[in-house]
Amino acid sequence: MISLHDFKAIMGVDDREDKTASYCLEASTVSIEEYCLRQFIKTKIIEEPYFFGDMVLPLSEYPVREILAVYFNGEIVEPDFYCLIPSCGRNTNKPHNLTLSLAYRRFRKVIPMKIIYIAGFNRGKAPPDLKTACLELATWNMSRYKGRRVGMTGNIRGSGRDGEHFELSMPENVKALLEPYRRKTI
Repeated sequence: MISLHDFKAIMGVDDREDKTASYCLEASTVSIEEYCLRQFIKTKIIEEPYFFGDMVLPLSEYPVREILAVYFNGEIVEPDFYCLIPSCGRNTNKPHNLTLSLAYRRFRKVIPMKIIYIAGFNRGKAPPDLKTACLELATWNMSRYKGRRVGMTGNIRGSGRDGEHFELSMPENVKALLEPYRRKTI
């Protein structure tokens, strides 16, 4: 979600640590996407829902940048017969719905559909709190790798055998930044 150049400048690392820095950035992006149960980096999504007669179909990823194609029972649907609510590029923090025109109301049986669209944020164009969460998590991972004690928080007096503790998978401050973007599940 942030560029390698920016991360290296903030961390104060040189070109010798490019691989570690880029790994930390990619790992933090994947961890954030897994934690939030959604994708943030702009990508092509193919959904295959079934039509049950509802005129409003929720799309799983957002923000939607562009609808590439909609297929209804194997045939392409012309753009005049559907619309996206909210429209592309607006209200990026709200899920999007594909709304079919009333011409499809006559279908009352289960019909397969295919929706192909582009969703997510451009690299480097994520909201500031997502960028901050990615930066903090990548920084946290980088310091863990540099300390060569990945997974351990340290020792508490003694030989270290009884005082070692495992680290959390993600710092609490990063989780707090991600909470508005986390997909709520039932």
